[in-house]
Amino acid sequence: MSDVIAFVWGQVGLDRATQGLLGAGRRLAESLAGKLRAAVLGKTDESVVGAIETLADTVLVVEDELLGEYHPENYLGALVRVCGRLSPRAILLGNDTYSQELAPRLAHRLGGSAAGDAVDVTVVDGRLRVTRSVYGGKATAVIALARAPGVVWVRARAMAPAEDRAPGQVERIQLGIAPDKRVRVLSCQIEAKGGARLEEARLIVSGGRGLGGPEPFKQLQALADAIGAQMAASRAACDAGWVPASWQVGQTGKKVAPELYLAIAISGASQHIMGIADSKVICAINRDPDAPIFRHCRFGLVEDYQKVVGPLLEKLSRH
Repeated sequence: MSDVIAFVWGQVGLDRATQGLLGAGRRLAESLAGKLRAAVLGKTDESVVGAIETLADTVLVVEDELLGEYHPENYLGALVRVCGRLSPRAILLGNDTYSQELAPRLAHRLGGSAAGDAVDVTVVDGRLRVTRSVYGGKATAVIALARAPGVVWVRARAMAPAEDRAPGQVERIQLGIAPDKRVRVLSCQIEAKGGARLEEARLIVSGGRGLGGPEPFKQLQALADAIGAQMAASRAACDAGWVPASWQVGQTGKKVAPELYLAIAISGASQHIMGIADSKVICAINRDPDAPIFRHCRFGLVEDYQKVVGPLLEKLSRH
């Protein structure tokens, strides 16, 4: 078949990344002369199903007790069974830890090909072609997937969202998944979060190794609060334990695309730049005039951040 399945995690819902995922699925389905089927796994709200209904030809709501909380083996089993029922030509997943963990394993189970971090997915001569950044964002590679189905996870917000159309059909299916006892989730830690998810943030204030420790992040947090921004950090700051790992932006962290990304005391290694490449405006403050970040930002200030952030906060407090 030439259909495309886009898997949506019920816990995430219809955020901007999911809208982009469905947009990529719609365009790919049209080029294959097939249909877009959105499969929603896990607990979700009926309003989410209703919204997805106007973006896909069919919405499959996969209902099963074992999908209430994420478990890699149970979710993989569900994906395999859904794909087995529909025999799709392509399978798209989002840019999250669940998708990155499951995509290559799903491709292996289905005898297909896998690729990740896609910024474009097209069809040329009957084969899926995936465009992605390589070498830390210094080059672009176009990969032809040799075997079908193609399983691809796409970069968050790199794809144009799908447009509303006449509502499609909603089908609820019970898979009757048998619990996998080989893997046990021993504990789950949920971090308290304020505001939007980092991938959805319009404004981001990010700190790096040059801050020297965890204390300066409190001042950066005050700056972020003053302008309504989300906090982020480089891998070095997260690895040092100064801030939560969920703040990490970069090749091995989150890919963000805010309207403004303010990088403070971040050198700008290629791995970090890869995570912020889709930002509309990048601004940087760094006391090293040779810092790589200055080659990628629109506005840069060579200065000790302490001489900038404090006065900036005072200025903002007067307005």
